Amino acid sequence: MGKTSRISGFYKLPMESRLEIVREFAGLAAEEVALLKASSSLPLSIADRMIENVVGVIPVPLGIAVNFLVNGKEYLVPMAIEEPSVVAAASNAAKIARVKGGFTASTTGSIMIGQIQAVKIRNEKEAKTNILAIKKSILKKANEQDPIMVSLGGGAKDLDVKVLKTSRGPMVIAELYVDVKDAMGANAVNTMAEAVAPMIEKATGGRVYLRIVSNLATKRLARATAVFDKKALGGEDVVDGIIDAYAFAASDPYRATTHNKGIMNGIIAVAIATCNDHRAIEAGAHAYAARTGHYTSLTDWKKDDNGDLVGSIELPMAVGVVGGATRTHPIAKIALKILNVKTADEFGEVLAAVGLAQNLAALRALVAEGIQRGHMELHARNVAIAAGATGPLIEKIVDEMVRERAIRLDRAKELLKRYRELV
Repeated sequence: MGKTSRISGFYKLPMESRLEIVREFAGLAAEEVALLKASSSLPLSIADRMIENVVGVIPVPLGIAVNFLVNGKEYLVPMAIEEPSVVAAASNAAKIARVKGGFTASTTGSIMIGQIQAVKIRNEKEAKTNILAIKKSILKKANEQDPIMVSLGGGAKDLDVKVLKTSRGPMVIAELYVDVKDAMGANAVNTMAEAVAPMIEKATGGRVYLRIVSNLATKRLARATAVFDKKALGGEDVVDGIIDAYAFAASDPYRATTHNKGIMNGIIAVAIATCNDHRAIEAGAHAYAARTGHYTSLTDWKKDDNGDLVGSIELPMAVGVVGGATRTHPIAKIALKILNVKTADEFGEVLAAVGLAQNLAALRALVAEGIQRGHMELHARNVAIAAGATGPLIEKIVDEMVRERAIRLDRAKELLKRYRELV
């Protein structure tokens, strides 16, 4: 029998049992399992070389979202996050998606955009014409900076020029389109932009200042879609409620912001687990949501002829499986091994599926039971621990606070004091 991410009751198992399932699924070595279990899996000697002024490391819980079936392939999805219910929500939504065959996902390729800004331009139309006249030379110069990427089929593929009217006068912006293959690509694109800047300056007769990658990766989109069975969701009323909730987000930026935040809960958790640039992903996603001039939903929800719910998502996805911290941080390397994606495109497809699953779970919770019910018990556990509870007292205090619907630190301390006095 082949591997499956369909694991019933995964959350009920002891941590050791969950880790054993992941070990077997991903083929983890004994030393990799030991690193996952270590209190500090990032040695200070490595951390000190990753960023400046290191004084320590801060652990974040690493969970596994189960049940993901994307393009017919089974995935266990590592997620690093401190917020309760995110991993469980993604797992549950992925389980519902399996009823109708899981997620179908795709990407548009791995093109990143590098921008070179020229200012103090006397004749912007002429400057644009001059840049385009030497396009081949510019691309050649850019590709000389990364022969390995070029040998793998990547590199600078095209060049465009736009003229901006700004408060500081007209600016001519040359944009390099670089196929970065399986890297996130920022460093490669920045290096190319730096190299061609003198050529842009000479062609425009102006002054080049910025030469840097754009995190609005509109030529590197990830898409996912899935059909969610109406019965598995809880019936037609739930389907209608989800579509109405989506319509609210599509029309109102105040709702859309929270709606999209929920999508990014899952995507960013996976990005952190794999040490990808989650800040770039987040910035690109929200900018893409506002690309029409109106900030709106990153997802789309509708009913099919059978009355089932159909969801889709599209957003920029600048991620990598090679280079940078993804291959420096020991846990990031293990997380990528667990995820078992072979290319950045495949990684982007899984992330799009995770975002769609996260959105479905949030909308269903809001419509069917209210978001607090799903959060309540996990939040109560954190509050009980913060109050100083340990061992069996944690669950006693959690049960009492949930029953009372009074999940507050002061109440947890009162209950803790009472239970200790009874001992």
